[in-house]
Amino acid sequence: MEVLSVDYQSAEEIKIYQEHRLQEVLAYVNEHSPFYKTLFEEKGIAISEIKTIEDLHRLPLTTKDDLQRQNDAFFCVPKAAIIDYATTSGTLGDPVTFGLTDKDLDRLAENEYQSFKCAGVQAGDVVQLMTTIDRRFMAGLAYFLGLRKLGAGVVRVGAGIPQLQWDSILQYQPKYLIAVPSFLLKLIDYAEKNGIDYNKSSVQGVICIGEALRQADLTPSILADRITEKWDIKLFSTYASTEMGAAFTECEYHQGGHVNPDLIITEVLDEENNAVADGEIGELTVTTLGVEALPLIRFKTGDMVRKHIATCQCGRNTYRLGPVEGRKRHMIKYKGTTLYPPAIVDLLNSFPQIKMHLIEVSTNEIGTDEIVIKIVTVDESLEFTKKIKDTFRAKLRVAPKVVIEEFETLQPIVFNPMSRKPITFIDKRG
Repeated sequence: MEVLSVDYQSAEEIKIYQEHRLQEVLAYVNEHSPFYKTLFEEKGIAISEIKTIEDLHRLPLTTKDDLQRQNDAFFCVPKAAIIDYATTSGTLGDPVTFGLTDKDLDRLAENEYQSFKCAGVQAGDVVQLMTTIDRRFMAGLAYFLGLRKLGAGVVRVGAGIPQLQWDSILQYQPKYLIAVPSFLLKLIDYAEKNGIDYNKSSVQGVICIGEALRQADLTPSILADRITEKWDIKLFSTYASTEMGAAFTECEYHQGGHVNPDLIITEVLDEENNAVADGEIGELTVTTLGVEALPLIRFKTGDMVRKHIATCQCGRNTYRLGPVEGRKRHMIKYKGTTLYPPAIVDLLNSFPQIKMHLIEVSTNEIGTDEIVIKIVTVDESLEFTKKIKDTFRAKLRVAPKVVIEEFETLQPIVFNPMSRKPITFIDKRG
């Protein structure tokens, strides 16, 4: 009789499994992590008393500031055991280093193997990778390792360059792409200008990274609709981070990204660090499972999400996470309204005339937030600017300042060669 994988077991069986893994990781960090060993001693934590998911709240929280200030103290293995080095941005300026052991690389491969299977990728499929695998970027390496484990073919094109992407699509006939969704609009635009019938290409689906495809109620975002209105493909949203070493990926029912319960435990917390109700927004807090080099306990990611626990139609009994609706530190208070940058971006995406945008937030002379939206657009008329502001008032109840910029001015800022992702939000506050 075939044994069900963890995600198809009952919710109670998944909980029991995760609690066993929780006790394992607590014992591990208490022995091997200088940071957690000291923290538990200072707080008088007896890890033997932490037995259930409900007991997690008795443990102290870990922040990004902790990770930046004491980066080396988090490592549980000697430097000689590190096989790969990855970095992620820190809250205090300098990047934070994550080392991965051989075992961690296997875990990373398993994560993406499960994630790709969730999205429907199968052995023998060809997948075109449109993201960097260098610059100490964990995601590109993770995708490659997962596809290799799955038995899929990988076309490693890297980011950008629509002509090269289409040359590879037409030559290698990939069934799936891995791409930032807004870049798909550039692929469509290039295809239309160069006589490529993209709806007759081999591409059937895209694993989308870096930008949300869903709104809070899990309906498609404006960006997702703009893509699928033209290109008849399936879009699968994913959410991951270097700190988690795990990904939440949609299945064919698009009801949020499924957790890999053998790799991570999550909490969604309010401002007082209490768990929010199912479907309510809060800060994602994670405890990693099975990480050897740099495990994290109750790590506050800063990402604002909603958890959905109802059973999915796909048969998995794992909960799902909705889109990242914003980062806690990027929250904007503008004229009495609370905003997160993704809401502004989604609204800008509703205007095909806008070819590039940059959101800047600063503090004015009276100490409140100011927003300036810089755009490159094919329509520079006053009427178009007024239409943008009217749409903001209707959808978000406020109208930020809109400035039209030249392509040559905005392009080097948004597509900074030193950045792994387009820079569309700059926070100049404090």
